[in-house]
Amino acid sequence: MSEVTQIPGPERQAQELQRAFDVFNQVSLALTESYQGLQGRVESLTAELAVANGELRRQYEAKEALSERLSLLLNALPAGVVVLDCAACVSEANPAACRMFGRTIIGETWLALAQARLVATEAPDEWQLDERRLSIVESPLDSAGGRILLIHDVTAAHALKAELERNQRLAAMGEMAASLAHQLRTPLATALLYSANLCQPDLDDAARVRFAGKTAAQLKRLERLIQEVLLFARGESIGRDTIPVRQLLADAAQTVEPLFADRKVAFRVNCAADGVVVTGSRKALAGALVNLLENALQACTVDGKVTLGASVADGLLLLAVRDSGVGIAPEIQARVFEPFFTTRGQGTGLGLAIALGVARAHGGTIKVSSLPEDGSEFVIMLPVDAVAGRAG
Repeated sequence: MSEVTQIPGPERQAQELQRAFDVFNQVSLALTESYQGLQGRVESLTAELAVANGELRRQYEAKEALSERLSLLLNALPAGVVVLDCAACVSEANPAACRMFGRTIIGETWLALAQARLVATEAPDEWQLDERRLSIVESPLDSAGGRILLIHDVTAAHALKAELERNQRLAAMGEMAASLAHQLRTPLATALLYSANLCQPDLDDAARVRFAGKTAAQLKRLERLIQEVLLFARGESIGRDTIPVRQLLADAAQTVEPLFADRKVAFRVNCAADGVVVTGSRKALAGALVNLLENALQACTVDGKVTLGASVADGLLLLAVRDSGVGIAPEIQARVFEPFFTTRGQGTGLGLAIALGVARAHGGTIKVSSLPEDGSEFVIMLPVDAVAGRAG
């Protein structure tokens, strides 16, 4: 029977205690290494945090400087700046805006303030505030429904504009007076000459009747010239008549058909805008078409042809007068709408100018296209807002 070696009790306890110390040392070493790693990580995070804090501090200081500059800029800005919140109440206003209204307006409702102090003018986005004329531009501020209003005092600019327009009118009146004196001189001198012949005692009745008729014709020419000058000087204001385009063409055609028959010039009306109606001045639009048709008649010889047409294209109503005359030279086309410019000895030079004024009063214009020996075409182009729509 083998003999089992037994370790005495104190020695075994010593071995177990040594193993415990070895384990403790290993755990202590691992803890020390972990602590050193954590200490290094803390130092790294501390350095990163210091850098981040420095960057945040620099950004904060930059924003503070920017905010200060913006505040100084708003205070020095001559234009008014008003900030509205989602309830349309004034949350901020710079000194210029407060000076315009004569008091601090922060906390007031903008709608009530505008209704109480602002008066609409003829110009869009411009308002009258006591003696000031203001231009107000509105922009959305954020998704919460806020708005920012930029208010310019345009009183001085408006006064300068009015003065410029007055000077331009005075200059135009001077040119018109000089041209009118030249236009009146010829028929007046002719009428005086014919009327002087009427005073001859030995003039027979036939000659007296002939001179009287020529005198009356020259006086009628003077009267027509003066009427056209007054019409041009007044300008045309748009009316509120509702006119079918076909009826408008018929009005113009009825006026000029006898003239075309007398000159033996073919005249045709072609309306491709059935059902379309126009809102405006019936008399003025028909008169503009008559002026264009009379010019076309003067450009044609016997057996010529003139067409009056209407169509709709690209959102525009086109009223076209086409003739088979000799055409207009390019250098003359640029001047045909000038007041008193004419290539005819008996013309007043106001027919096309008046027609252009009528077109512009209705929000449109007139385009001319012509080639020598290939006739001319004048087109009155009216925008869609001048066209009331189609019947039914």
